[in-house]
Amino acid sequence: MPGQGDAADPDDRPEDALPAEVQAEIATLARRLARANGPVMKVMNRVGGGIETRIATLPVAVRRVLDTGTAELLERAYRTAGIVGAHPGMPDAGAWGHWVAAATGGALGGFGGIGTALIELPATVTLFFSAMQKVAGEHGFDPGSEATRLTCIEIFGAGGPLADDDGVNTSFFSARIAVNGATLQAVIRQVAPALAIVLGRKLATQAVPVLGAAAGAGINLAFLGYYRDMAHVRFGLMRLVNRHGAKAVGEEFRVATARPVGD
Repeated sequence: MPGQGDAADPDDRPEDALPAEVQAEIATLARRLARANGPVMKVMNRVGGGIETRIATLPVAVRRVLDTGTAELLERAYRTAGIVGAHPGMPDAGAWGHWVAAATGGALGGFGGIGTALIELPATVTLFFSAMQKVAGEHGFDPGSEATRLTCIEIFGAGGPLADDDGVNTSFFSARIAVNGATLQAVIRQVAPALAIVLGRKLATQAVPVLGAAAGAGINLAFLGYYRDMAHVRFGLMRLVNRHGAKAVGEEFRVATARPVGD
């Protein structure tokens, strides 16, 4: 299984037109990105307008956990994923394992309101992380490698591969990550604020008594689907960059994302 460190320098490859099957694969990744930011997440963000106010009403202790504890959650997920990845004999979650666990955990967390939702949080972050690792393996990357785990952390804070202008953020699918302790802490510091907002919305929604367990399960499934789709886009592009170069893949992806979703 090739790892991220096995790739040749993408910028050294010739700029030939990409094969039709590669263009089709990039188009599929573009549609997956559109799906990741599709109706479910749009509803979540729309509801988030009212949720932001509710976040401010969360208990001080809960808001403190979000402000200071998100980085710890990320690092714990990173370490746990490394331990699991180092033991190939661990049972495979299967095609539906992450979905079942996400729904069950969300339901249990939502059933008891904010208290149980807060307890459920570390397991949920680790579950999302594990699902992204599995996706990395599907694209030919070593799920337990430090580079893969660091990329999974980055996905928690990534808005996507497109820059704010009309270009492509090639760092989104860069396969050349220098992995060390300082890099890990820097990435966590960068990602933690974005993830804290996501987790705050999740907690605030689950704190509404009338929503309860069903909402907790639904929220977890929505975010699991989002992070899995983003992982497919990220690792899929990285794999293609390794073979065909960043410039050609990035330009084709920009064109593909500009097309109407149904095309």
